[in-house]
Amino acid sequence: MNTAADVGGTNIQAGLLVLAAADVIRLSLPWQMDLNSCHVRTLVEESRDPEGFARLKELAGTERWASASGGRARRALVRIMVAKGGCLADITVGDVLEYDTELRRTARGVSGGGTLYYAWLRELGHLPADAPTTLRFLERVTGQLSCAQLVDRHPLASGPIRALIVDYLEERRPRLDYSTLDNLARHLTRNFWADIERHHPEVDTLHLPADVAAAWKERLRTRIQRRRRPDGSIEETIVERADRVMIFIAVRAFYLDIARWAGEEPGRWGPWVAPCPIKVAETADRKRLTRTKARMDQRTRERLPLLETFARAAAEHHRVASAHLQTARSVPPGGRFTLDGAPYTRGTNPASAAARDAQGRLVHLDRTEHRAFWAWASVEFLRHTGVRVEEMLETTHPAMIQYRLPTTGEIVPLLQIAPSKTDVERVLLISPELADVLATIIRRVRDPKTGLIPLVTRYDDQERQWNAPAPVLFQYNRGGEPSTLNSQTIREILKETVAYMRLTDATGQPLAFTPKDFRRMFITDAIRTGLPPHIAQVIAGHANINTTMGYNAVYPTETIEAHRAFITRRRTLRPAEEYRTPTDAEWEDFLGHFERRKLSVGTCARAYGTACIHEHACVRCSLLRPDPAQRGRLVEIRDNLLDRITEAEREGWLGEIEGLRVSLAGAESKIDQIDAASGGMPINLGMPRKAPAQPARQEGAARR
Repeated sequence: MNTAADVGGTNIQAGLLVLAAADVIRLSLPWQMDLNSCHVRTLVEESRDPEGFARLKELAGTERWASASGGRARRALVRIMVAKGGCLADITVGDVLEYDTELRRTARGVSGGGTLYYAWLRELGHLPADAPTTLRFLERVTGQLSCAQLVDRHPLASGPIRALIVDYLEERRPRLDYSTLDNLARHLTRNFWADIERHHPEVDTLHLPADVAAAWKERLRTRIQRRRRPDGSIEETIVERADRVMIFIAVRAFYLDIARWAGEEPGRWGPWVAPCPIKVAETADRKRLTRTKARMDQRTRERLPLLETFARAAAEHHRVASAHLQTARSVPPGGRFTLDGAPYTRGTNPASAAARDAQGRLVHLDRTEHRAFWAWASVEFLRHTGVRVEEMLETTHPAMIQYRLPTTGEIVPLLQIAPSKTDVERVLLISPELADVLATIIRRVRDPKTGLIPLVTRYDDQERQWNAPAPVLFQYNRGGEPSTLNSQTIREILKETVAYMRLTDATGQPLAFTPKDFRRMFITDAIRTGLPPHIAQVIAGHANINTTMGYNAVYPTETIEAHRAFITRRRTLRPAEEYRTPTDAEWEDFLGHFERRKLSVGTCARAYGTACIHEHACVRCSLLRPDPAQRGRLVEIRDNLLDRITEAEREGWLGEIEGLRVSLAGAESKIDQIDAASGGMPINLGMPRKAPAQPARQEGAARR
C-alpha cells in the first residue's frame, strides 16, 4: 500500500492498523507519513514490545518520555517497527536511514522526532558498536572534498590547467588545514583562472601577456555585492574587494612554488614554469592594513572600559532568566503567574516551561534561560582566557589538569587548550574566577544519573569532519540528546545580552561584542598591565609576536609621556608670570573683552589682547561675524554709503570717495556672507589683483 486513498473507509483502516500493530501485515513508511494517531503508538508499545518500551522509558526518564520531543521519538520508533516488523532490538541502522530519508523527502524532518529516537536506540545497546554516535553524523554534511572536487566547483575549460591546479593542491595539502586548502582552491580557480578564461578564452598557458594580467588585476579590484530589499528584489552594488591582496598572494605562491619545484622535478613541473604576473609590492597593501589596524584598535578601546559592565550585565541577564524559569515551573500547567508585572499563562505540557503572555504570544522561558546561561559562560570564559572561539567550544573536561610547581611544590590548576589554528598545544593558568565558571558549567552539563560529562560528537566546521566523542564542556541537551554549541550560536546570544543591557556606541547603534573582541581585549589588557609581549604571545597561541602586537590596542605610552615632558620643559622656558594666578582686575578685563564683542551688526572675533586694526570701522573688518538678523541694518548702511558716494562725486570730494568705496565693499561682503550662509552656497572671496595706476594729472588733482 502506498497511499491512504488505497484504503476505503474508517473501519477498514482501523482494522489494518490493528493487524499492523500485531505484525500481521506491514505498512510502508510513505503511507504512514499521513497518519498521526497516538492510539496506534500506544497499541504497538503495549502489544508488540512491552518489555523493550518499558526499559526505554526507564532509560529516558519520565519527564523526557512524556515531553513533546519524546512523543515524536516514540512515534518514529513505532513507524519503523510497523514498516519493518519485529521489536526495538530488530531495528538496524539501515532502517533508521530509510526512515530519515523519507522524513526529509516529505519535509518533516523536525516534526518526525529529530534524532532523539536514534540516541535512544544507542542507549538500549541494540545498534552495533561501530554505528555512528549520532544521526547527524550521516545527514546534511558534505565532509572534506578531494582536490579534484574542490577545483571542479568552478569548471575550467582548459584540461591541462585543471590537472595542474589539482596536482598543485595535492602537493600542498599535507601542510595545510582544510579551510586554508578550500580558500586556496577557490582563489586559483574562480578568482584567477576561471576569470582569465571567461575574458580571454584564447589564453591556455600560465605565461600571461602583460595586458591580460593587467586587465585581470583591474577586474579584481571590485566585486558585486548583492543585497535583498524589503520588497524581495535584489540590489547590486559594486564595492571594493577586501581579499584582493590574499588572492594576489595565493597566485604568486602558485607561480613561485612551481618554479622552485621545477628544480627538483623538472619533468613534472618544468613545462609550467612562467614569469609571475604578481610583483612583490602588489602583495602588501600597507594602507589597508593600517586602516584595519586603526579601526580594530578603536573598536577595542571603545569596548575595553565596558568589559566589566558587560560581564555584570550577562550575569544579571542569566539571574533574571533563571528566576523567571523557576517562577514558571512553580506554577501547575495552565496556571497563571506574573513576571515583571506582566501576566502569563503556563502551557499545558508539564515537561515544558512555555507560557503565553497577555497578547497570546508563546514564550519559551527554558530556552531563554538556556541562552542566557551560555552567554554568561562564554563571556566569562573568553575574557579570562583570551582563547579563540573554536578553542573554547572544543574544551573538554579532561583539559583541566593539575601541575606541581618544581620550586615550591604548590599545585596549580591548568587548562589545556587543544591544537587549533596553529596546531600547537598550550596550557593556561586557571584563575579563581575561571575556576568558578568551569565548576558551574560542569554542574550544568553533568548527567544526573551517572555524574559524568556525556560524550558528544562535535562537527568541526573548519575541517569539515566529525571529531571523536569527547566530554565537551560547551554542550547542552538538544531534545534529549547531547549536542555541542557552535560559534554562530555564541555570536547570537552575545547580541541578545547587548540588547538586554541596551548598550549603544557613539552613533546610537547597539555596541556589538564578538568572540574576537574578547581576545583583543584580553591581549590589550595583559600588555597594558605589564605582561611582557613575548609571554602574551605564548598565552595567545600566536606563531609570530607581530601578530600579538597587532591585537594590542594600548595607546603609545612612551610617546604620550615624552610629549608631556616636552610641554613641561617648554613651560619652564617661558616667563613665569604667564603661569601665575590672574588678579581680579585682569580677570574682569578678560571677561569684559568677550562682553564687548557684541556689535550692532554682529560679533567681533578679535582675539583677547589684540588691538583693532580698523579703528573700529567694523564693517570693513574681516573679523566681523555678521548677524543674519541684522541684514536689514547692513542694507541701510550700504544704501547710505551709496548716497554719500554720489554726494562726494557731485561735490568733487575725491579723497573721501576711496574710503567710502572700501566701506561699501565691506558692507556688501557682509551681506553676501549672510545670504550664502542662509542659502548654503559657498562664499566667493575672489582673487586678489593689483589696482591700475592712475594718470599723473589725476594724481596731482587729487593732491590739490
